[in-house]
Amino acid sequence: MFDRVAELTVRRPGIVLVVASVLVAAMSFVGVGAFGKLVGGGFDDPDSQSTRASRVIDEKFGGEANLVLLVSSRAQRVTDPEVEQDGAQLVAELRKEIELSNVVSYFDTHSDSLLARDGLSAMVLAHVKGDESTREEHAQDIIDAYAGQYEGLTVRAGGGTAVGAELSEQVLQDLLLAEVIAVPVTLLLLLIVFGGVVAALLPLAIGTVAVAGTFAELALLGSVTDVSVFSINLTTALGLGLGIDYALLMISRFREQLALGTSVADAVRTTVHTAGRTVVFSAGTVAVALTALLVFPQYFLRSFAYAGVGVVVIAAVGTLFVMPALLMLLGHRINSGRLPWPKADRHRRRAPFWGRLAGTVMRRPVLISVPVLAVLLLAAAPLLGVTFGTPDERVLPEDAASRQVSTALQADFEGDDEAAVQVVVDGAVGDEALDAYAEKLSLLNGVVRVEAATGTYEQGSSGAPGPTSEALNRPDAQRVTVIGTAPPKSDSAQSLVRVVRDVDAPAGSKEVLVGGGDAELLDTKDSIASRLPIAAGLVAVTTFILLFLFTGSIVQPIRALALNMISLAAAIGAMTWMFQDGHLSSVLGFTAQPMDTSMTVLLFCIAFGLSMDYEVFVTSRIKELHDAGESTEAAVVQGLGHTGRIVSAAACLLAVGFFAFATAKVSFMQMFGLGSGLAILIDAIAVRGVLLPAAMRLLGRTAWYAPGPLRKFHRRFGISESAPQAAAPTLESEFATRIT
Repeated sequence: MFDRVAELTVRRPGIVLVVASVLVAAMSFVGVGAFGKLVGGGFDDPDSQSTRASRVIDEKFGGEANLVLLVSSRAQRVTDPEVEQDGAQLVAELRKEIELSNVVSYFDTHSDSLLARDGLSAMVLAHVKGDESTREEHAQDIIDAYAGQYEGLTVRAGGGTAVGAELSEQVLQDLLLAEVIAVPVTLLLLLIVFGGVVAALLPLAIGTVAVAGTFAELALLGSVTDVSVFSINLTTALGLGLGIDYALLMISRFREQLALGTSVADAVRTTVHTAGRTVVFSAGTVAVALTALLVFPQYFLRSFAYAGVGVVVIAAVGTLFVMPALLMLLGHRINSGRLPWPKADRHRRRAPFWGRLAGTVMRRPVLISVPVLAVLLLAAAPLLGVTFGTPDERVLPEDAASRQVSTALQADFEGDDEAAVQVVVDGAVGDEALDAYAEKLSLLNGVVRVEAATGTYEQGSSGAPGPTSEALNRPDAQRVTVIGTAPPKSDSAQSLVRVVRDVDAPAGSKEVLVGGGDAELLDTKDSIASRLPIAAGLVAVTTFILLFLFTGSIVQPIRALALNMISLAAAIGAMTWMFQDGHLSSVLGFTAQPMDTSMTVLLFCIAFGLSMDYEVFVTSRIKELHDAGESTEAAVVQGLGHTGRIVSAAACLLAVGFFAFATAKVSFMQMFGLGSGLAILIDAIAVRGVLLPAAMRLLGRTAWYAPGPLRKFHRRFGISESAPQAAAPTLESEFATRIT
């Protein structure tokens, strides 16, 4: 395959680029439609008990409250007649909106639960219709129409749909700001790394191909299934980052061949055979890590698999075809536009920095690696106390309108109706059985009241007709609402859900479903936790197989997996220290809260895949030198001498794109960006620069061990980076012999 690709790009580079240009134009045309097809949400398991309860409530009871309008008056209490009249008019207008159902308010029920303790504000609850792809859009239309000043009232919007709508809008703003910051900085760094204008622009071509192709893929997938809008973030960051990674590897090998006096055509052939092969294999390891996200039922996570695998595959294909064609046409002009700083060849009389570092580490592997390992384990220590949650209004900045409403509901009202535990009793249950069940729920610790078709129940009081009784009863189902005192998403609120689920179902019922926001949190954590071993096992096994096929050793995959887990634990531990424990919150402007479950899983898969990306970059060159007859020690020194600068430069360039998300106002985007960038740098510097050579030195010849049958298998089916001709001797090999 690589022979055919090399010959095609050498003999027909113009045709390759014309075809690629037409495809990019077509993909861009299709990809523009992706923005209108991507949706928010997707954090819940569609088969969980809480999701099923929500569907039943939507179908049979008009939906649970997901929009809260907090109504107040500047000069008067809301109980004053003039304010009540304006409030009643607002409610009447809301009931005319076809996107709303189950509109309930203080102004028509006069329920104390919908009135603030100080009487200065009141709640209007409503259900916004539609699925997750349209609900936030409908909510935004309602908010635009009614929030702000309405008659003599001040109206502020909150609740789940308001938070979701504001979150989606804020994420897009954060993405735009991050790109505005990252792109110019990346271009500057590209000039520094490549040392010339022409070479620095080539990675942008691969990044453009990857991003355009992935947007087209997302547009097509968005037409047939739910795809999260947050996948845009990964597409742009990873597309540009991998374009830089792969282009840097190809250009470095091409320049190396030209420096040896090879013709342009032969240099392209060698580059495709070596760096091109590494790019394809590296893309496979990254894609495997991201494919593991498909085992989770939440389409938020699955969307990142769609985007991630797409961008990796398209970047690899673009690199394999477009880059050699560009190199063939440019030839020696690849070095055009040289910038006026010292060239690398001024340092040819001594081994490259990364080769010298590897040699130093391999002379004292334990002495040097133990302190580095200790620092990484210290960074991972906060994981011992990690807790997990799901996104809520606290991920938004404190001045966000929906967050301010949520804060007011918790502080000023007796129980939060919008955050209540929703119980659906399936079956025609008699009044007596339902009354006993509701009264039993009202006696649970932390319950303010229980609303059921038979009345409203409070601790120490008998049932009385409730203000929303008509919306709680159907011939084949009953709805019971449990309002508690605990703050939403707190441990106490989650404990209440567990206790409610443990209460015996009423006589005559077929099934009892417990839902609501806190139930969704519990179900999400359980869903991810139950599938996490499958995802981790898939990643570990497939990565092991791929690295064995690449190295022919069963030790190298184990070594790579162990080192990657250490670097990932350090990065995620640091994020736990920051975002859960609250360190640096005043600097970055976020509110400390449990680690976002979905984003932590995503961070792990992305960082793991990119770590394996660099693992393949380095190991491929070490393996090539070892196969050419070099000792393990010499191969490591020379391999890192050749690839260390590439890996460190690529890591810095990719990290810039992720670190730009530190400017985001949504806290889980900050966590994802900082965590990914930190994981990349830890892996490229601490792991590749210190722990890898130390491990290789300690393993010695064992590093390449494989049982006899597997060696035969690898000789027949294995993959390796090897040039068509023998590698020329280098100064690094002389330097490497000194370490022994």
